[in-house]
Amino acid sequence: MQRPRELAPPEGFAEFVAARSDALLRSAWLLTGDAGRAEDLLQTVLADVWRRWATIRSAGHPEAYLRRALFTTYVSWWRRRWRSEIPSQPPDEAARGDVAGESADRDAVRRALARLSRQQRAIVVLRYVEDLTVQRTAEVLGCSHNTVKVQAFRALRILRTDPNLELFAAWRSRSDA
Repeated sequence: MQRPRELAPPEGFAEFVAARSDALLRSAWLLTGDAGRAEDLLQTVLADVWRRWATIRSAGHPEAYLRRALFTTYVSWWRRRWRSEIPSQPPDEAARGDVAGESADRDAVRRALARLSRQQRAIVVLRYVEDLTVQRTAEVLGCSHNTVKVQAFRALRILRTDPNLELFAAWRSRSDA
């Protein structure tokens, strides 16, 4: 039985999602600090992109478009209030050997990023995780390059005060030079 035409994925969409969803989900997690919210963010963006996939794909660089949509959707989510339950404890993850160190690092990064504003978090992820230039980060977020520089400086200043976050020590020496 063939699926109705309106439910069939646009040409190339399923392949793109299969190939790039892990990287996009990782970026969404770094932005939100929560696996569930990261999945919601990526799903929201993919649902929006689905409708215009043919146009986006024909324009070239669909991943760049999708990443911009991911970051701008995240930054604009402040308008939406969270009205669901918030668990008092994180759910137990499946046992996969000794992951205490990795878990502690992830938790330290999540808590440190949670101390930043949404814009600062988006800028840190774009600049230092996605390794975009100041100009490209400004283009993705739709702000000036001076805003990117100032917010990155402020974000790094906040992150430097976190004693549990050794990950940013390299950034400290790089930005102070």
